[in-house]
Amino acid sequence: MDERDDAPPRKIIHIDMDAFYASVEQRDNPELRGKPVAVGGGRERGVVAAASYEARKFGVRSAMPSVTARRKCPDLVFVRPRFDVYREASLQIREIFADYTPLIEPLALDEAYLDVTENLKGVISATQIAQEIREQIRRMTGLTASAGVSYNKFLAKIASDYRKPDGLFVITPKMGPAFVETLDVGRFHGVGPATREKMRGLGIETGADLESRSLGFLQQHFGKAGAYYYWIARGVDERPVRANRIRKSVGAENTFFQDVFTLPQARAALAPIIEKVFAACEKNGLRGRTATLKVKYADFRLITRSRTVGAPIASPEELAEIALELMAPVFPSPMGVRLLGVTLSSLERVGPGPEQLKLDLTSR
Repeated sequence: MDERDDAPPRKIIHIDMDAFYASVEQRDNPELRGKPVAVGGGRERGVVAAASYEARKFGVRSAMPSVTARRKCPDLVFVRPRFDVYREASLQIREIFADYTPLIEPLALDEAYLDVTENLKGVISATQIAQEIREQIRRMTGLTASAGVSYNKFLAKIASDYRKPDGLFVITPKMGPAFVETLDVGRFHGVGPATREKMRGLGIETGADLESRSLGFLQQHFGKAGAYYYWIARGVDERPVRANRIRKSVGAENTFFQDVFTLPQARAALAPIIEKVFAACEKNGLRGRTATLKVKYADFRLITRSRTVGAPIASPEELAEIALELMAPVFPSPMGVRLLGVTLSSLERVGPGPEQLKLDLTSR
């Protein structure tokens, strides 16, 4: 798996739009500029889909319940999502990418990897390409983008976040291993909150700590992922940039402070979960045909129920209807339910979808 010393390093760029949804809204409505803006539902059970940098200063983040966001920032301005507009801007941006390389791996509407090792314009410097792309994005869309340049995907993504917003950072092959040593393991691609806590329980706080562990040790504690962690701790990531990559599933779940016992309670709890799932599908230009309901009881017993439909699920209301039908037999629940989750799979890319994300399941 080790990168060959005689192989020339790849040139990978990660482009990440700055607060994309919120920036589009501020671009199109001058009254919002300089104000804390949240894109999403502002009602009691709404969810923040994106937050402007002014809102982030107050601790407002995407996927945060709207009531929590408003508590953190009383002056927060909520704006309904306009996914057709975001998708139009995203397509403009990808046309810019395509002028340089066909090797484009979109991660969402607002970010992508580009392999420019061999590019269509014959530009030797990946840094120059990243700067040209950023300038063209600003000129054509009125938006700003941050870029990371490195010799693999892991470090390019780390670099794009290093000087946000509107920044450019380069991690060279000579810098890579030492740079990784200083990183908190929570910054590593593939290390989520649960894995980070497990690593910290093993005394692994930084890249240097991770590098000090043997391959056998990491495989013992993390299975197949152990080899991946072993190599990225050394700045090695051989994952290729894959054009037209499609995610396998999109899901969201919520663990409740108090167990849920009745169907009306569950309906209310399901609304923000559905909203998160469908917002993620909109952001990635995806639709799914298989809906899966996840139910975890108070004793941690877990059940799942799935349904596959003939055509891609086209709206949050349709997804909610299927999820409610799957959930109805679960209640009333004498034991109580501590977690509900919904996942969409059998995904495919689609054109512009419905903008409406507002759900009211309590009257069903």
